[in-house]
Amino acid sequence: MRVAWFSAGVSSAVATKLAISEIDEIIYTHIDDQHPDTLRFVKDCEAWFGKPVTIMQSPYKCVAASLRVQGSRYINGPHGANCTRWLKKRVRKEWEWKHRDTSLCYVWGLDAEENGRAERIRGAMPDFAHEFPLIERGIGKAEAHEILRASGVRRPAMYDLGYRNNNCVGCVKGGMGYWNKIRRDFPEVFAERARLEREIGGSCINGCFLDELPPDAGRREGPILDDCGLMCELMALPPSGSEP
Repeated sequence: MRVAWFSAGVSSAVATKLAISEIDEIIYTHIDDQHPDTLRFVKDCEAWFGKPVTIMQSPYKCVAASLRVQGSRYINGPHGANCTRWLKKRVRKEWEWKHRDTSLCYVWGLDAEENGRAERIRGAMPDFAHEFPLIERGIGKAEAHEILRASGVRRPAMYDLGYRNNNCVGCVKGGMGYWNKIRRDFPEVFAERARLEREIGGSCINGCFLDELPPDAGRREGPILDDCGLMCELMALPPSGSEP
């Protein structure tokens, strides 16, 4: 069974389209903190794919609720983001448990510059087969955006706002430059995350709470974040096939 774990990003969409004839199910895991335009993009891609997209969601629904689950002082660090564990990883593991007797092949949207990450996925999830349509065809991020543009599907709004990925608005994995951009573009989200940090007692940025972040700190250009999803999980993956 071939399954595309669709992140609602451009590279993921193009990879899914390239492999669509052999894909049995397309799964998107939604989080309420995604930009509202994300679900529009998912529906547009569904029409482009010519196959339905299964939308799954954690019962915690949003970043704030997931970070309050354990009452810990941890938000983000060397072992990944706590919200990824509850909002994406657990949803995927529960799905895998229901399909534990099925031979699974996963289709991922890593691009031609991400061979190293593809190898990490293979090493971390040896019980599954993995396919990387963009890598196999030598397609990078820029080419993926061109392919999507040519298709007539409008990319998610976060890209047009200057973000390199369509993650949650206010992704806890962001650095100083990212958070200062969020402060300018989504001040209410910045304020909410700053309050959440103090409530939990942990910070998104190592060594700096958001309410102490200098407004001019961090870089203003270049890569901001990686796509939220499997790569956030690899630091703490339990053995494949174990019960969630």
